[in-house]
Amino acid sequence: MTTLSTDTELSREKFRSGVMRSPGAIIGMVFVAIVVLLAILGPLLAPYSPIATIGIPGQAPTAAHILGLDFEGRDVLSRLLYGGRTTLFMCVVATLLTYAVGLTIGLIAGYTRSFVDSLLMRMVDVFLSLPALLVMLVMVTALGPSQVILIVSAALVLFPGVARIVRTSTLEVSRRGYVEAAIARGENTISILRREILPNIAGPIIADLGLRFSWSIILISSVNFLGLGISPPNPDWGLMIAENRIIISENLYAVLAPSVVIAILILGVNLVGDAFVRSLGESRD
Repeated sequence: MTTLSTDTELSREKFRSGVMRSPGAIIGMVFVAIVVLLAILGPLLAPYSPIATIGIPGQAPTAAHILGLDFEGRDVLSRLLYGGRTTLFMCVVATLLTYAVGLTIGLIAGYTRSFVDSLLMRMVDVFLSLPALLVMLVMVTALGPSQVILIVSAALVLFPGVARIVRTSTLEVSRRGYVEAAIARGENTISILRREILPNIAGPIIADLGLRFSWSIILISSVNFLGLGISPPNPDWGLMIAENRIIISENLYAVLAPSVVIAILILGVNLVGDAFVRSLGESRD
């Protein structure tokens, strides 16, 4: 037991040092930190109201308006700073809901190894076969645009991938000796899932987290871009890109600024995720 514990600690230390030594992970963390701080502190730093018309629509950048004005004459920088909270909030909640559903289904399916497994996986396959963006558009059109509908619809199309990863990992871990020993000791199912299986499949789950979060950003921003998500005049990065296409020749920054912020966030999350996966593999060697 002591040897096993020591080996585990060494693997964890090797993993942590591997992540922190990765230039990609450091750059990714910086990118993510910049966007998060922008979203948190943005409303405090915004020079104008995000919904107030203060000048000529499509005005190019000036000293008073660093990123110019949008198609209705609103300050682009102020809308950019306000829009981050909405986007990040929806993406974070959608990702958490995705994992809550995916983890539950994957753990139950992988651990039971009975008709319940087949039943749950066939349901997952049905959702997995549906085009993600189309499902979200249908739900938003049928139920109306709102943050709740966007979050639920994003989770609905993202959870099948999580469920499959968790099920596969659970099937592998549930056959190991320490799980069989826990069963022999008479521990209940919830205790075995929580104490024996979940900690030992955390690596693949966390490695997948960046991918799901990135997809939630892309899907939610795409729906907002199509004008079926957040309703104007509420500031949102995806909505800003859609609204200001008509003035792109007058003020490119009205479209470029939110596009760059979204790209930086996705790039940062993926850089951290890639470094995590590489370090996870190295720590197992």
